[in-house]
Amino acid sequence: MYAERLLPHDPEAEEAVVGSVLIDGEAISKVTAFLKPDDFYVEKARLTYDACVALAQRGEPINQVSVGNELSVRDSLERIGGTSYLGHLVSTVPTSVHIEHYGRIVQRTATMRQLIGVAGDIAAIGYEADPDVDTSLGRAEDLLFRVRSGRGTRDFVHIREVLDTYMEGTASLNMDQGEHLAPIPTGFSQLDELLGNGMQRSDMIVLAARPSLGKSSLAFNIARHAAEQGSSVGIFSLEMSAEQIAIRLLSGESNVDSHRLRLGLVSDAEERRVLDTIGLLSELPLYIDDTPIQGIVEMRGKARRLQTEKGLDLIIVDYLQLLASSSRVENRAQEMGEFSRSIKGIARDLDIPVLACSQLSRAPEQRPNHRPILSDLRESGSIEQDADVVAFLYREDKYTSPEEWDLKNPTEPYPKNMAELIISKHRNGQTGMIPLYFREELVRFESLDRSVTSREFA
Repeated sequence: MYAERLLPHDPEAEEAVVGSVLIDGEAISKVTAFLKPDDFYVEKARLTYDACVALAQRGEPINQVSVGNELSVRDSLERIGGTSYLGHLVSTVPTSVHIEHYGRIVQRTATMRQLIGVAGDIAAIGYEADPDVDTSLGRAEDLLFRVRSGRGTRDFVHIREVLDTYMEGTASLNMDQGEHLAPIPTGFSQLDELLGNGMQRSDMIVLAARPSLGKSSLAFNIARHAAEQGSSVGIFSLEMSAEQIAIRLLSGESNVDSHRLRLGLVSDAEERRVLDTIGLLSELPLYIDDTPIQGIVEMRGKARRLQTEKGLDLIIVDYLQLLASSSRVENRAQEMGEFSRSIKGIARDLDIPVLACSQLSRAPEQRPNHRPILSDLRESGSIEQDADVVAFLYREDKYTSPEEWDLKNPTEPYPKNMAELIISKHRNGQTGMIPLYFREELVRFESLDRSVTSREFA
């Protein structure tokens, strides 16, 4: 029935997308978030777009010459018809202004082709005549869900929209140009002092810890404070949803227990504080992208677009090990190396600090002294090499029980919720340890009135 009909596609739109990229390499950032090489039906356009994406991934310029060289290296130049095809693409597109419009057409037709393919798979399920109807329906729903979830890439959402959604679901409840090049404050005076008045632009800052020690909470605390000081902040959250992040920020700012806030179990006084805080947070230049699976190319494109349209001073990535690779690599260490180099490239290209959270290996748990060291950075020494600053979050109470502590330190109080932020690498300054306190019920870190233990970085 479907075999007699040509599958949906738009050759003109496909050529317009690739032609737009060839005449304006920066335009690719407008479509990489939602458009993949496999979305192209025409092989010549698909191969050319794939080459453009590869160049963007490596941070190399995109033009007729560079794309031609890339295709030649891939032994694909002759398959597309040689350099004359690239010249044809450039000649047919007068401007790259409408690349997103053409990209959406290509995406839509690709989705329709996927839908046709799924229809055939669902028909095959029906012909199997499985006596368990629920199982058959479940398989069919899964196939359709894959199409929907595969196309439903998300983008940055202003925190006001997230908080508006929260209010609806719980009924009971522009910078000066002169400041553009200034460091970005973290909200922790001792840390800012150590870093040179804040996070420096073009720096890659890695915040690493074992699971459940609070690295995400600390990163979001920093994001909130930076936004309060007028910096535009973008959060790539690959683990938590935008709603979960908003609740954490709302709890810490309103001083209302996060667990009760999620359940809507707040007093009248607390509800008033929550509503006031929603008003304050909604005005912050804070944007959240909670797409769970995405790669560096998509992130780079979204970040560039956000900087162009809204301004961007700081990126938070939570966290490195959840990034998706866009190329084939031999092992996980090479993949992590690709991620860290690319994130450092984003920091330099956009001239902003990038704070990237990272998991640590199990090595600290296997040592008598559980404090992390640089070699504990999980799966790749490239993270240590590429990062300008490496900070470890450590909490003694996560490793030592009160009973064990009393035996070893009978004269000292148990360090409940006490944290250490250990700056183990600082390319352009001092290293040291900064004491913090974690207010668990508010998922918020606070400074302690103790001096910073520091030393010159050799």
